[in-house]
Amino acid sequence: MLPARVHPAWSIAVVAFIALVGAAAFRSAPGVLMDPLHREFGWPHGLISAAVSLNLLLFGLTAPFAAALMVRFGVRRVTTSALLLVGVGSGLTVFMTEPWQLILCWGLLVGLGTGSMALAFVSTVVDRWFVARRGLVSGVLTAGSATGQLVFLPVEAMLVESRGWRAASLTITTAALLVAVIVWLVMREHPRDLGVSAYGATGDEPEPSQERGNPAVIAVRTLAEAARTPAFWLLAGGFAICGASTNGLVNTHFVPAAHDHGMPTTMAAGLLALIGVFDVLGTVASGYLTDKINPRVLLAVYYTLRGASLFVLPQLFAPTPGAEMVMFVVFYGLDWVATVPPTMALCREHFGPKASVVFGWVFASHQVGAAAVAGGAGLIRDHFGDYALAWYGSGLLCLLATAFSVSIRRNAPRRPAADRGANPARTGA
Repeated sequence: MLPARVHPAWSIAVVAFIALVGAAAFRSAPGVLMDPLHREFGWPHGLISAAVSLNLLLFGLTAPFAAALMVRFGVRRVTTSALLLVGVGSGLTVFMTEPWQLILCWGLLVGLGTGSMALAFVSTVVDRWFVARRGLVSGVLTAGSATGQLVFLPVEAMLVESRGWRAASLTITTAALLVAVIVWLVMREHPRDLGVSAYGATGDEPEPSQERGNPAVIAVRTLAEAARTPAFWLLAGGFAICGASTNGLVNTHFVPAAHDHGMPTTMAAGLLALIGVFDVLGTVASGYLTDKINPRVLLAVYYTLRGASLFVLPQLFAPTPGAEMVMFVVFYGLDWVATVPPTMALCREHFGPKASVVFGWVFASHQVGAAAVAGGAGLIRDHFGDYALAWYGSGLLCLLATAFSVSIRRNAPRRPAADRGANPARTGA
């Protein structure tokens, strides 16, 4: 039990962090399992990447509807159901023998489950439970996905090497089910359920959207309203490129690309996990900076540096990672999802109480980009024999995301004085 003096919002944030770690576990698996599935079943990289693409696509497209479902049915019910779906999907993969079963389990079931716990979940929890420290908490919760990768990826790689890919899938199933129990027992919907106000609230803040009705209708109506603004398209376009260059490319194809250059799978998986270590630091730092600095400037810096690093990466692959590859891993980790807190802040600035559902749609674009590049990079590998074209193309896209970020106009905030005081830089940026 946390001491009584600690606001309950922090215990909710801890449970949300654990849930995000659990959801991240299976999403870290594709890069480790791709070569074992190719060897056992003879399925080409392009086919396996298609299942990954469906997973990533549903991971994103489910998010806005999941945000509306959380408004309608509650965070605890939706999150617990999502974790159960992840557990079932990953567990059933051990019985698959045909490609359609891979697409069903890995693509459909796990995609829907993880999509229901995507970053719209972070936005919902933060908007309900926090007024002060929103940027920092957004960064910490976003880092939960990186921590899941950090915790499970080396374990998965070792299990694949020693006991086969089925053992890794069952480990993920067990973890998802355990986290589902924790969420059901501890998670609560609103501060008022515990007789308190949101952390940092003064009583003047507007409540997050509590619109009732069909969640699908709410999600689609919110999209229609947001789509009338240029800010939505610029945020969605930039975040699509973010997904393409992280989940779609590096997370899915870094391990097989390194293996193509003679690096052992376990070593490549360790490097990807190290990206997760620095992702935690980078995302938390980005959350802190989002409370202090114009989020447009942060996004422009993040995307520019990411694009530059992708141009360098193809020259760094070798059987044994050198100092330059370690430097890339550290840098890319710091930048991995540092884009999330400033993107959430801009959604909050432009869309107010509906920001969580709008961010769900922005995140959907993130996964559309990820899905396109996950599948496309696999086809590039099959056609050209290496991934070089995929790295260079993604680097160029990141520079385009920089242009999108600096083009987002400022929207006059309609926040109460207390919230402006918690985030002084953004009110005058």
